[in-house]
Amino acid sequence: EVQLQASGGGLVQAGGSLRLSCAASGFAFDEYAIGWFRQAPGKEREGVSCIDSSDGTTWYRDSVKGRFTISSDNAKNTVYLQMNSLKPEDTAVYYCAANPFLVNFITPGGVDENDYWGQGTQVTVSS
Repeated sequence: EVQLQASGGGLVQAGGSLRLSCAASGFAFDEYAIGWFRQAPGKEREGVSCIDSSDGTTWYRDSVKGRFTISSDNAKNTVYLQMNSLKPEDTAVYYCAANPFLVNFITPGGVDENDYWGQGTQVTVSS
């Protein structure tokens, strides 16, 4: 059974840190790119960061560059998102997803409901 389990969210004050985890099973983890999306109430889902598990290539949206770091532990089939210097505008439900090609996380509509998704974890950043 294909599963992606996102965890690590919580409530933190502005300037604080959280580390999100995405544990994957049921597919060839090292043949996929794994990415993080987020969706705030009333907002569209947006890509945050992604990593190619085979070669370590990464991508970040501009608003999180220098604050977030994505990494992959292939032995544990897990991707992490270290989130530092959190801001209230980072508040959202964070989802992880898998796709065979990293470029699809960058291309609008490249990752859709036919891909693998976790259920998400809530991140709330207070002022």
